[in-house]
Parts: sequence; structure tokens; C-alpha cells
Amino acid sequence: PNGLAAVSKVPAAGWMQILAYMSFCEASVDQSAGTPGGTGDLGFKVLTAEDPVQKTRKLNSELANGRLAMMAIMGMFFQDGLTGSAWGDWALYT
Repeated sequence: PNGLAAVSKVPAAGWMQILAYMSFCEASVDQSAGTPGGTGDLGFKVLTAEDPVQKTRKLNSELANGRLAMMAIMGMFFQDGLTGSAWGDWALYT
């Protein structure tokens, strides 16, 4: 099944595996106040730059791309809920 219909097809054991992995990820790092994990620093850097201006530009680009991706997936969820297909019927457009 495609789109939102796939959520109901995942067996309970699959949801338990997902929940167990999420719990492991949360519990495996000390996230108490005052620790690096508490501020979201998990020991690796993805966006790095020596120049502060370049680093700010990279971080702003990452935020903008993340926001765009969230809007796109919400649009696909809406279309899937409305029409039953996240991709649409291409025969209607040609």
C-alpha cells in the first residue's frame, strides 16, 4: 500500500521495534541538564566551517531546506488524504 494506508499495514511487532529503537536512542546518551547531550551536542558536527559567516549561511540553508521538506511532506499527506494517492494520477495531467 502507498501513502497513509501503509501505516495501518505495519504489524504490532514492527511498531514495537520502532518504539524500542527510539527508546534506545533516547536512553543511550546522558541528556541531563549541564551535559553536552542536554544541549543537543551528541559528539559530532555535520555542518562545520572556519568562517563564522559561512557557518551561519550553511546553518540557515539547512533550516530553510528542512522547512521546505516539512511543507512538501505535509502537502503529500494532504493530497493522499484527499485523493487516496500521494502522487496523483498522471493520466489526468497528460
